[in-house]
Amino acid sequence: MATKFSKDDQNHTSLENDLPPVDLELIAQGVRLILEGLGENPDRSGLQETPRRVAEMYAELTSGMREDPRQHVIPLPGDKHDEMVIVKDIQFASMCEHHLAPFVGKCHIAYIPKEGRILGISKLARLAETFSRRLQLQERLTTDIANTLYEGLKPIGVMVVIEAAHTCMTLRGVRKADAKTITSAVLGGFRTDPRTRAEAMALITGKE
Repeated sequence: MATKFSKDDQNHTSLENDLPPVDLELIAQGVRLILEGLGENPDRSGLQETPRRVAEMYAELTSGMREDPRQHVIPLPGDKHDEMVIVKDIQFASMCEHHLAPFVGKCHIAYIPKEGRILGISKLARLAETFSRRLQLQERLTTDIANTLYEGLKPIGVMVVIEAAHTCMTLRGVRKADAKTITSAVLGGFRTDPRTRAEAMALITGKE
């Protein structure tokens, strides 16, 4: 029986998805059908364990669908800082929801604390990791991270820049191996103050 999704599910608007556990057996059955559709024999020695392996891989690569990213946006008690914070080159891997093909790259996150509220540096990486481990679009991944940080920490401003290579573009279709996609989300003071935005971009790119 086909699973039915609500309008909210289709719009992918929820931060914490109330989903059932991953059905590894159902995924494995689907992989067997794919192999059969390709003309392969799923029962030959080299492919016997492939459905199980693929099911486990998909479960790992989409584990963020069952996590609440807001758990990572909790200010550190007692610590105060009011200057720009940047964590750059956060490596990630995500799954394109259009082709179920991976895209990989780096995420750069900058924010300006307000009233001294800051996060542990590792929390920014965990925030990016939680959102990347979902069926995603790069554009949505960028805004998901920025909006959650902005709403949870209430800083003066947030900037998120992501650069990634998409295998659905590098391995198929136009097959441009060196192509990268760059997206950004700019909120608060970074949007209203061009000089602050330029300073952050210079620190992220290493270019004055």
